[in-house]
Amino acid sequence: MAWLSSIEPEEPPAEDPEDDPGPDDPPRPGTARSGSRGAKGTSAAKGARPVKGVRAAKGTRRGPGQPGSARRLAGESPGPVGAFATGQLLDTAPGGPVVFGQAEHAAGDDARFAGATDDELTGIICGLDRTEAAACALKHAAVAELIRRRPGPGCEPMLAEPGSWEEFIETELAAALAETRAAADGMLQLTRDLETRLPGTKAAFRSGVLRLSKVEIIARATAHLDPAEARAAETLVLDRAGRLTPGGLASAIKRAAIEVAPEKAQERREKERRNARVQRWMEDSGNAALMGRELPPADVLAAGQRITWWAKRLKAAGLDGDMDQLRALAYMDIMLGRDSRPTGPSVPAGPDAAQHSKSSKPAGPDAGQDGKSSEPGDGGSGPPAPTGPGLAPTAGVLPAGFVGRLHLTIPLTTLLNLAERPGEIAGLGPIDPALARDLARAAAANPATSYCVTVTDLQGHAIGHGCARPEPKNHTRTAGHDPPGDHDPPGDQGVPGDHGTGLRPGFTFTASGDDEPPGGYGAWRLSTGVPGRPDMLIAFDPIAIDTCDHRFEARGHDPGVKLRHLSQIRHATCTGPTCRRPAQQCDFEHNVPYEAGGRSCLCNGGPKCRHEHRLKQDPRWEVEQITPATFRWTAPSGRQYTTEPTRYPI
Repeated sequence: MAWLSSIEPEEPPAEDPEDDPGPDDPPRPGTARSGSRGAKGTSAAKGARPVKGVRAAKGTRRGPGQPGSARRLAGESPGPVGAFATGQLLDTAPGGPVVFGQAEHAAGDDARFAGATDDELTGIICGLDRTEAAACALKHAAVAELIRRRPGPGCEPMLAEPGSWEEFIETELAAALAETRAAADGMLQLTRDLETRLPGTKAAFRSGVLRLSKVEIIARATAHLDPAEARAAETLVLDRAGRLTPGGLASAIKRAAIEVAPEKAQERREKERRNARVQRWMEDSGNAALMGRELPPADVLAAGQRITWWAKRLKAAGLDGDMDQLRALAYMDIMLGRDSRPTGPSVPAGPDAAQHSKSSKPAGPDAGQDGKSSEPGDGGSGPPAPTGPGLAPTAGVLPAGFVGRLHLTIPLTTLLNLAERPGEIAGLGPIDPALARDLARAAAANPATSYCVTVTDLQGHAIGHGCARPEPKNHTRTAGHDPPGDHDPPGDQGVPGDHGTGLRPGFTFTASGDDEPPGGYGAWRLSTGVPGRPDMLIAFDPIAIDTCDHRFEARGHDPGVKLRHLSQIRHATCTGPTCRRPAQQCDFEHNVPYEAGGRSCLCNGGPKCRHEHRLKQDPRWEVEQITPATFRWTAPSGRQYTTEPTRYPI
């Protein structure tokens, strides 16, 4: 094979000084916590061997005696499994169909790799890893060709700048791959970088030396450099990039980028500080995460010290948990202005408090209500104590009434303790039934909390909806004051735990016997079980799914309040093929324009974010509302993508 002659003999590579962050370093988003740390290697030479296309890239695989060797070793290869042994033919081959085919043959019908030694099996794993990377590189090459075929208005087919391709090409990619627009845009940017700025990385990617995650690390670290600088930076790391861990590679390429253009590193840091933000998301476990991004390094160091100081106070007060758990608790204590110590602020300051510098404390919200600072070392007895509604006095207690300002979706059967189906918090994601009930009870303590109930079909599509209104005062029945002899209706009356509110809400849902809207699903009474609170009445209106009677049609262009609300219930997110923007943040968009005779109705509209709104108006795209609740999008390629109504838990 031709590729064999291009592989130069080399000595086994020395261990590299760059390695993963240690257990005391903060993990990067998307990485798991590790309890061990790799041993540090010996020092490596500062100079880097120049990269010469594919030949240099192939020389970056792990050396003889290690999986994915860089050169052949003498010896017999008895068959397709033996060819994957250390230094044998398929152990040194670039990723591709030959490696994949031989690995598939070695797997056998049961995929148990019968007869393969551990060494050969490891060689198969490494070969398939290279093959996966090579296939991904070829995918990005196809993306590059798509970009060339979609030049922007007045532009030549090229990849040099983002503005040189069509505005909605990332939407077309996102729809084809069922991805987010952000992910598709990232694919476009990475493709541009590989084609115009990082030729050595592209070659290593195509041969399988670097998998996608490592290619992205190099691209991100060099994004602020011009093409010549980016090539110089990649040259400094490609000789060892294939054998570095992701953490080690990130460290190496960041140093290389700073060496190549130190002034640009400073400019980038100062520029990105304007993008400071706080992000939140749901963890896979059902817990949540909160993270600050693009923060001043000095502030982050000071905040980390403060969190550690308070965590030590919690430990001294007798709280269980390791330092990671206590630091997390300290973080939330400081954010929410609470004190989780069982003995409260009477716990004396420990010696660690005196070690914290008072000079790092800025004036502002970190001061207590009496104006005295609570910074470690200055006599304060606890974390900052901001004022405001809904702050919990102790850890683990749900702030009363906090849910009044967010959208919490809970199956009624879950709320009534009749089933165990997940709830959902808008902007965060699904939550388990127990947490859903806890949040609902906490929300019930706030009289400003509003309630809506949705009826679904067997597929979970919303077919009816009603919003609660207080029962008229002339025949109001309040929770906790039922007529004598009444039996408890279905619900969770008497559920233990009041979450610090003094209340023990038990939700009930019963027919009211009142007149119901024609064509709806009846009129009902919802009770929170909070003593002294009036019951609420809910009348259900139908939602158009397959047919529409135009009962909520608006006379003019703008939809009425109920029409807009029902469209947002039917589609809880934008009706674009892959968009997840909440419907409350979208426009009500007419599928057939109102000016062209289109109705302002559920059968001719739905929520679209501004991006998808403009996409629909692009003449190369077509959108059909084939049923009142179903949209069909046709891309410039002719491929079609269908958006169905939201599926709720049933």
